[in-house]
Amino acid sequence: SISLDGFGTGEGQSLDAPFGHAGDRLHEWMFTTRWWHEMDGQPGGTGGIDDAFLRQFAPSIGAEIMGAGKFGPPGWHEDPEWKGWWGPNPPFHTPVFVLTHHTRPSIEMEGGTTFHFLDASPAEALETAREAADGQDVRIGGGATVIRDFLAAGLVDHMHIVVVPILLGRGARLWEGLEGLEKDYQVEAASSPSGVTHVTFMRAA
Repeated sequence: SISLDGFGTGEGQSLDAPFGHAGDRLHEWMFTTRWWHEMDGQPGGTGGIDDAFLRQFAPSIGAEIMGAGKFGPPGWHEDPEWKGWWGPNPPFHTPVFVLTHHTRPSIEMEGGTTFHFLDASPAEALETAREAADGQDVRIGGGATVIRDFLAAGLVDHMHIVVVPILLGRGARLWEGLEGLEKDYQVEAASSPSGVTHVTFMRAA
């Protein structure tokens, strides 16, 4: 999810504010859906386009790549007990490769998630993740800086961005340095009653 001015997270990320000054505003659209309620073990929730897109999160994904800022707040590498934001059973259920200059031994979690820590280029990380994915897709899970690096390297075939109608003004901006990116993709947009716009990018043939 990004703001109207292109920020995927706010400024001032910390243990108490995983998305900085953005708070939960980038993801409030998601919390009302049936998919989220099911993930949280709760009944109810809305259907429609938001729920339909969220249900594409897991199918066909064999591995994930994420940045250090998605795995934890600044300084997490100094805490040997830190195992991510998600508790003992993270929602990935695949090998997850965390790009960081502070590598550590892999951490095996409940539910099939194992965190591996790589100090590698986007191309090198993707090669490692593809081997682990065993023929399935590799998801570039964020944050904005990591997605931007993979886009700049030409390594993204399909992308789903949710544009949320808020202005953040500061933080990590997704589109920085990617002028003309749209020329390489077929782009489609679909608006939702929740106020967000789902934008998909499919690499042109």
